[in-house]
Amino acid sequence: MLNELFEIPEGLLDLRAEQLHDFLGGPTLIHLPGRRQAPLFASVLMHGNEDVGWEAVRHMLRRYEVAGGDQELPRALSLFIGNTAAAAVKMRRLAGQPDYNRVWPGSELPFTAEHAMMERVVDTMAQKGVFASVDLHNNTGLNPHYACVNVIRNESLHLAAMFSRIVVYFTRPKGVQSMAMTELCPAVTLECGKVGQARGVEHAAEFVDACLHLDHHPTHPVASHDLDLFHTVAIVKIPPEISFGFGCSNRDLCLLGDLERFNFRELPAGTSFGSVKPGVEMPLDVRNELDHDVAARYFTVEKGELVTRTPVMPSMLTQNETVIRQDCLCYLMERYDAHLQDDREIRP
Repeated sequence: MLNELFEIPEGLLDLRAEQLHDFLGGPTLIHLPGRRQAPLFASVLMHGNEDVGWEAVRHMLRRYEVAGGDQELPRALSLFIGNTAAAAVKMRRLAGQPDYNRVWPGSELPFTAEHAMMERVVDTMAQKGVFASVDLHNNTGLNPHYACVNVIRNESLHLAAMFSRIVVYFTRPKGVQSMAMTELCPAVTLECGKVGQARGVEHAAEFVDACLHLDHHPTHPVASHDLDLFHTVAIVKIPPEISFGFGCSNRDLCLLGDLERFNFRELPAGTSFGSVKPGVEMPLDVRNELDHDVAARYFTVEKGELVTRTPVMPSMLTQNETVIRQDCLCYLMERYDAHLQDDREIRP
């Protein structure tokens, strides 16, 4: 399933994300030489409807000799272009496909051909002595630009802080690119705002270019005043048997029409997320890092309203019902700044 190339095919950088599948035929790993041999690994289009990574990389590369520019690439770059088939129809993934960012080594999903492909990618990058890894994503909801890490390690935190002072540490879901690559090098996931926002593309391009110019990874601790560090403590999903909508009145769960405004806000206990149909006891499936059901810890139904039982901070709340069904409603976070003063490495 994996194409492996050692140069940029003529015309590739002229294409939008939805045109890549016809040109490449499927997932493609492109290795480009640079002044420093240890490559930066960048992955784009893990979700076909999130084109920020591709847009950033294809515009950034034009200044370099590998793409017809006049500058030498300062560091080798290995670019993985993921779910081109889903990108062709601007979907996160196609029906019958696994999520491309849940099938990397460490995944808990049943083994598929996509798992084998990601294992091959990781093995290839290990052999090349990968320098750093970045996975580029868009959000579907209203969120700030932020970086994610899967270990509390100085090198990864410095890499994340190059993108944003907002950094999220998470250990679930499993099988994500950054979690697999963090075993080899500092690795981050970048959340670059909504699709189509020019600033997201510019910010992502600036970050990737800065990574290409890095000589080494700092090992000293990141100053606590330079980061707002959060820890994802739970994933919130809507069970398939629960009907839902936004601003409605005829579903099992009718969520607030402006729910996205809660992202990255510290909400007090008693905050309403919407109304619940009589007879529905708990319309959410909430799982912690150990995959335990913790819905009753965070939410309750009172007088027909779904309300928080404890202070929470959501992220990735979206009104895109397809994405909610394919992934989740949101994540719940807690502040984690105290761990910036801890020298111990925290691993998933």
